[in-house]
Amino acid sequence: MEKYVIRGGKKLSGEVVISGAKNAVVAILAASILSDEPCVIENIPNISDVTIILQILAEMGANVRMVNKTTVEIDPTTLKNVPVPYEKAKLMRASSYFLGTLLGRFCEAHVSMPGGCNLGDRPIDQHLKCFAALGASYTIEGGMVNLTAERLVGNQIFFDKNSVGATINAIMAASKADGLTIIENAAKEPHVVDLANFLNSMGADILGAGTDVIKIRGVKRLHGTTYCVIPDQIEAGTFMAVAAATKSDILIKNVIPKHLEPITRKLVKIGVKVEQFDDAVRVVGGDDYVGTTVKTQPHPGFPTDMQPQMAAVLTCAKGASMVTESIFDNRFRYVDELRRMGANISVEGRVAVIEGVDRLKGAPVKATDLRAGAALIVAALGAEGTTEIYDIFHVERGYENMELKLRGLGADICKVDEPDPAEAEKPLRKAL
Repeated sequence: MEKYVIRGGKKLSGEVVISGAKNAVVAILAASILSDEPCVIENIPNISDVTIILQILAEMGANVRMVNKTTVEIDPTTLKNVPVPYEKAKLMRASSYFLGTLLGRFCEAHVSMPGGCNLGDRPIDQHLKCFAALGASYTIEGGMVNLTAERLVGNQIFFDKNSVGATINAIMAASKADGLTIIENAAKEPHVVDLANFLNSMGADILGAGTDVIKIRGVKRLHGTTYCVIPDQIEAGTFMAVAAATKSDILIKNVIPKHLEPITRKLVKIGVKVEQFDDAVRVVGGDDYVGTTVKTQPHPGFPTDMQPQMAAVLTCAKGASMVTESIFDNRFRYVDELRRMGANISVEGRVAVIEGVDRLKGAPVKATDLRAGAALIVAALGAEGTTEIYDIFHVERGYENMELKLRGLGADICKVDEPDPAEAEKPLRKAL
């Protein structure tokens, strides 16, 4: 059982290079199924979600070859339409993208209900709505989603609510449908745009990605491509929060500053200095921060995936802050862990009220999901004393070499492997 041990309270400095975007790469890797030729995908992060996607592709018959540590070649020509197994699908939400890609390629898909972080109810009704509009019928039996269609036909799709996953699935399936598909109330996140750019580089005809209306004219064939994934907006934002919490001066490289603007605005508002360059941002923490309000919104609003990290920074801001979560139900599961460190936070429904304290103090805490784990790292680095963070497998789903990158900035962090108490008790129970 691995954990992070962090001795906080140190000022950090230096440069950190951001990896490829988790939320973009998982969609792009799944979309490679739609190609009739091999694809080379660059700037992929070394994270567990990527490993799982590549394992699924290989088990389905694709030829997967690592060119180097950040580049993979996928040859989908030998791929078979086999079910995506539960054991893999339960580990990540992005397994749902195989619904759109398999349907687009084979007019048929069989995928276990997706898993991932427990952030509350995340139904796939909008996904099924778009597949039905394109001509597919579906059943859900034994936890398996089954899609079939004689052929896919372009149509008008209006999403009842903004959904990144459903938008991505609709784009992928519609790319191989006959005729024109128009998606209204589409998600505008950077990784939606990156997926559309990837498909267009393969010969797809997609217009309007990044706006609420996306038009897709289906094509019969998609060819191979070489494509570089965008930098990870949330990893960059997390290091911006680290700089703020530790009152440090950090240069964050390989970023798209425009993607970071919602995060930048909030940090500047509380008293952090942010300087933007062409492909980097310099973040300089201040001595005193003031509380503020944060409300998560679809892009270009403040991203839900940065809400816990921002809350960790606000625990030591003067006065009161109010954080409203409008995307997920269970995004505040990290609050109890921050309270163990001395944070003064109360939660009512989807609103957290944070009364700033002078300093957090180290304590044993547990990552309850990916971004909660990131928030605990932010808090621990700024706290007094030693913090032990358990269940760090959540963090490794979305952050590449987090402890190595932090140590490069001067942080006192190490990864420790210790026996799982539950496993250690098994022989004893048997003996009794």
